[in-house]
Amino acid sequence: MELTCIDHSGVEPLYYQIQQQLFERIRLGELKAGDPLPSEQEISTRLGVSRMTARLAIKSLCEVGIVYSKQGKGSFVSGLKLEKNFRQVLSFSEEMAQSGRRPESRPLGFDIVPAEGEVALALSLKPQEKVIRLRRLRIADSVPLGIESSYIPEKLCPDLKATFDPRTSLYQTLSARYGIQIAIADEVVEAGLAKGEKARLLRIAKGSPVFIFTRISYVQQGQAVEYVKSTYRADRYKIVNRLVRVKHRFAVQEDAKSS
Repeated sequence: MELTCIDHSGVEPLYYQIQQQLFERIRLGELKAGDPLPSEQEISTRLGVSRMTARLAIKSLCEVGIVYSKQGKGSFVSGLKLEKNFRQVLSFSEEMAQSGRRPESRPLGFDIVPAEGEVALALSLKPQEKVIRLRRLRIADSVPLGIESSYIPEKLCPDLKATFDPRTSLYQTLSARYGIQIAIADEVVEAGLAKGEKARLLRIAKGSPVFIFTRISYVQQGQAVEYVKSTYRADRYKIVNRLVRVKHRFAVQEDAKSS
């Protein structure tokens, strides 16, 4: 891998310039997950910097999870994490399209079941009222990322099971065929550990960290139309949000002065 010259007299720190070069090679796919990075000595020799500067550049990539180090073996690309953005209501297919990845859905189950417990509560259904349950393995660029279980009231789309191809976009079908436009969603994220079947399907070790998402999706009128429980690999995702500080007015009281 070729590294271009850096500006030794520039404003940006040398380690940061090297970090950005390496990051760009990873982003463009020139360095892929599992590929080794140039060693500290190689970077030092090629760019005319100290080994300490090269070490700092690699360390900064390790700190954000893009690179990992193996003692005695060097540093390797772990891959860029996908951003889970809570500011937009997106389907998996839309999320992957935005990040330039090729989405794929592998059906794990597609049936009609009675609404029970949290599903019935979330969708405001009577006990035992029927829901369509769709369970899928979500894949991007041939890498399994998550397992999703979606529940939709059968009365909203009674022929969905007979007409829908679970390898395609559910949201697109709900919109085009049934006029159901997802507008708002409440989503909760929790940390968990992968167990049994989920670890196997996601191709990660048992006990690996995962994100557990719970989503209730609504149409503009406020009706809940979908409940989703999903498990995603924590080594492939990061949570992104924007927080806004609300300005508070503080009342200042002055002691009354005696005349």
